[in-house]
Amino acid sequence: MKLNALVYVFYIFLIISLLSSCSSEKDYLVTLRTDYGDIHAILYDATPKHKKNFLELAQNGKYDSVTFHRVIEDFMIQTGDLSTSPGSTEEDAVDYTISAEFVDTLFHKKGALAAARQGDQVNPNRESSGSQFYIVQGTVLKPENLTINMNKLAEGARELVQRDDYTEIRQEMIDLYNAQEFDTYTEKLLSLKPEVEEKLGVEVDREYPTDRLEAYTTVGGVPHLDDTYTVFGEVLDGFSVIDSIAAQPTGARDKPQQDIFLTVEVEEMPKKKITKQFGYQYPK
Repeated sequence: MKLNALVYVFYIFLIISLLSSCSSEKDYLVTLRTDYGDIHAILYDATPKHKKNFLELAQNGKYDSVTFHRVIEDFMIQTGDLSTSPGSTEEDAVDYTISAEFVDTLFHKKGALAAARQGDQVNPNRESSGSQFYIVQGTVLKPENLTINMNKLAEGARELVQRDDYTEIRQEMIDLYNAQEFDTYTEKLLSLKPEVEEKLGVEVDREYPTDRLEAYTTVGGVPHLDDTYTVFGEVLDGFSVIDSIAAQPTGARDKPQQDIFLTVEVEEMPKKKITKQFGYQYPK
């Protein structure tokens, strides 16, 4: 009897292990249906609280017919406010937050899904909105925008051009700034880097994570939001849809002049199928 009992327990354990293994080999494909086309996305296991919350809202139809209520071109498109769907009121908005889940490997590259939140002044713990999220559009950046501390360089340059032998350069930079020739102004600022470092003894270079540097200088993004807003997923396709929505004319508070509706669908499927269909490589 004891042997049979042990065998029985072994088989139960084996079945549970197999079921658990099969479950880990599946994930949820998120489909964001918009007036400008579909966007497919996945949610990260590394941010479990945000993933669980999003899936529950989507599976319960809470996101159906909400609008993109804030759109800023070259920055992001924001949605998920449950009070924006037809027939809803402000009372329908969620009144809870989710504790932040910052992960070093997750950042604001183009297509990142991230949680909206209130500002630090009223939200020092940087807790996420219970429903609102945004999708990053951003811009492609030059390496020097990331590997050089531009604020530190600007401070050094301001000190440098106060010297008598920099009068012409000082006036040139003032003229460029007043004419809003910001690209040329930045180029001139960068050209002063060797002299700022040599004559003032100021080091303006900074280390920057390789993976972020590669992403921001190729597909683009919004690096200044990193590690302050929770990134919990990423877009697999439909990047042109993001661009189309971001390009729409807006009014007060960056609200699109014409409503742009969203419906969210969730489908469980094997991870291998998601990888084959969209090329997404799951972390090992």
